[in-house]
Amino acid sequence: MKITALVARILLGLIFGVLGFNGFLMFLPAPPPVGLGGQFLTVMYASHYAYMTTSVQIIAGLMLLSNQYVPLALVVLGAVLVNILTYHITMLPGGLPLALFVTLLWVLACLPYRAHFALLFARKVH
Repeated sequence: MKITALVARILLGLIFGVLGFNGFLMFLPAPPPVGLGGQFLTVMYASHYAYMTTSVQIIAGLMLLSNQYVPLALVVLGAVLVNILTYHITMLPGGLPLALFVTLLWVLACLPYRAHFALLFARKVH
């Protein structure tokens, strides 16, 4: 299980790092999505909101790859994944298989750190 979590963490770091940099440099050519998905991405880039989200992906991906602040990176990427899944479920279902695969990687990468997340689920702190 330790090796599985390590491989998942590295793959997750590579995926978010590469796709985050692609948000800035556009080195992976892809046709623009049609319909609501395309409109949504157009607004995200026109408003420069996409640069913030891709920056978060790059930083969290580098944290995973460098094995530094991994629980923080996983929490941040959890929020990013919720948005990615919501986008693909509601606007661009064709990308859902990749989003689900990345979510599986995220779950596998989180398993060794579950003790670090226990306090996030505390009903009361005092």
